[in-house]
Amino acid sequence: MEFRELRYFLAVAREENITRAAESLHIAQPSLSKQLMELEKQLGKKLLIRGKKKITLTEEGVILRKRAEEIVELVEKTEREISYDLEEVMGDIYIGGNVSESVLSIAAELRNRYPGIRFHFYSGDAVDVLERLNHGSLDFAVILEPVDNIKYDFLSLPDSSEWGILMKKSDPLAMKKALSKEDMKRIPLIMHQRIGLQNEIAHWAGTDLESLNIAATYNVVHGSPVPFVMQGMGYFLTTRDLLAPTLDPDVCFLPLEPKLPTRLALVWKKHAVFSKVSEAFINTLKQKI
Repeated sequence: MEFRELRYFLAVAREENITRAAESLHIAQPSLSKQLMELEKQLGKKLLIRGKKKITLTEEGVILRKRAEEIVELVEKTEREISYDLEEVMGDIYIGGNVSESVLSIAAELRNRYPGIRFHFYSGDAVDVLERLNHGSLDFAVILEPVDNIKYDFLSLPDSSEWGILMKKSDPLAMKKALSKEDMKRIPLIMHQRIGLQNEIAHWAGTDLESLNIAATYNVVHGSPVPFVMQGMGYFLTTRDLLAPTLDPDVCFLPLEPKLPTRLALVWKKHAVFSKVSEAFINTLKQKI
């Protein structure tokens, strides 16, 4: 499987049409069709469903698209890094996850000092961004602690938040100023799916994870989590900084008592070989922290 074939396949997956994909690649349509059939033959799998109006991906095609995007992105990233002048602080820094104020502040400061630096931010949950960090398409990830310090090096960031529960304002518990450990053990919870965070909550509550009433889990909530609460799915466990500054009038946020603060960490691979710009970024962050 050649790099060129992956680019061809991605163009067809993106355009959902052989003719448009061939035009975007500046090659003849018969040549593109032949390359795609050769790719399917090499892999021994059907990748494309050729419909009358558009092309869709098979299950195997979806898997290949994800991996092909990662491979192409990594190759292009490597080419850019090699092409930069090693004497100048310029290039690209790729950061994934829940980018915090402190990270943005350092990024802005570094950008003002070295205008040749460009930052690329990728949104995703911890599982997604750590996978991208592992295969090299991200330089850093910003995730909630705890961090697996066997696989990663990290810096604890000064940004902190507080765990609590988003609930209906009409709920009897909303009369309280905070939720206790006993409250947490009784109510159906909507929790982040990351096991490390779930265990941290269970430890705080003085129980094991299996004893918590977990009604649902989430990785990333696009938009507001209010519908989860209003439809009666459960009580949404989150940190206050992930919610809008002004909440919907039908819901309220109650902190936990005793308080359970959380910290964010900037994470990178163990024994990572930093580019000049990535090294400048991490050194600046260390100095500020």
